[in-house]
Amino acid sequence: MIEARLRDYVERLYPGRRVVKVEPLAPDSGATAGGAEKAAGYGKPVRLVLEGARESERVELVWRVASANVFGHERRADRAANAIQAFDDFLRVPAHVEAVDLGIVRADGTLVSVRDVTEHFLVTTFAPGTMYIEDLRRIATTGRATDHDLERLDRLAGYLASLHVRLDDRVAYRRAIRDLVGSGEGIYGIVDGYPDAVPGASQARLCEIEERCATWRWRLRGRGDRLTRTHGDFHPFNIVFGSAGELALLDASRGACGDPADDLAALAINFVFLAIERRESWKQGLGVLWHQWWTRYLAYRDDPEVLEVVPPFLAWRALVVANPVFYPQLSERGRHALLQLAETVLEDDRLDPAVAEELFT
Repeated sequence: MIEARLRDYVERLYPGRRVVKVEPLAPDSGATAGGAEKAAGYGKPVRLVLEGARESERVELVWRVASANVFGHERRADRAANAIQAFDDFLRVPAHVEAVDLGIVRADGTLVSVRDVTEHFLVTTFAPGTMYIEDLRRIATTGRATDHDLERLDRLAGYLASLHVRLDDRVAYRRAIRDLVGSGEGIYGIVDGYPDAVPGASQARLCEIEERCATWRWRLRGRGDRLTRTHGDFHPFNIVFGSAGELALLDASRGACGDPADDLAALAINFVFLAIERRESWKQGLGVLWHQWWTRYLAYRDDPEVLEVVPPFLAWRALVVANPVFYPQLSERGRHALLQLAETVLEDDRLDPAVAEELFT
């Protein structure tokens, strides 16, 4: 079926010509032999030959569709990004084969050109209500967590416990840990986003944190049995409570799978962050939420190992909120405290939630 669709597509691309040959290309077709022969590539190329009324109208093309593999191409989004990047790059390099078209394959097998596309967009439903960050800002101002606040926290812990369903995909877990450290939105990318001279965050200090996180990657990458469904960006700007208390989530990301520690750390760091400039709000307010967060989640879900794996996730989130690109009004003292928390948890084999108390004494 796909061959018929492919023939139709290229003949529409080159009116007046017809396809006379369609043949698959191996990753190393005609290139080398023996031990140097390439066994696998990043796509499934197909060679097409079109002919017209005259010999000069003969055209030879290669149609490529990316393959899912363990080299960062597991997700549909990965493969789409690679195709778009290739289309842009091929046009920039002298003597390179020409990028003729960029397209998509629909569910019915139809091939559609998108070469004139400039940006992709996403349309979602709207979630009316109030972002959870407003609750936390109120607690930072009043210095007290109410029973209602503890009920909401308990609900969020229960939600995550039900969300975190085990998945059987060790490759996906290894990818999640690699992205934690090395992706553009991960630790390396966030560190690269720091300006060169940031009070409380010298380049030497950031370098040392990076190195510790790289060591943690090797401690975690083999723990694929921990993979679960996750939200991927469970911070208070992505949590909405409706007028009747209904919960809605925004902006799930990172393949919606990873270690549960990711989601726990994404919210937990905000309890510390919002208290760091209002230290009086810690003892009876945000500090109460910090401690209850870990307790309530573990009450809902039996996962004591989560405290063993959460340090690099917490360090990552601390690097985010300490980055002046995101929070330029944060004081040097506050930034130092957040990075101190990152350094402390990375040194330990297991998170002891009491470690946060050191920042407020």
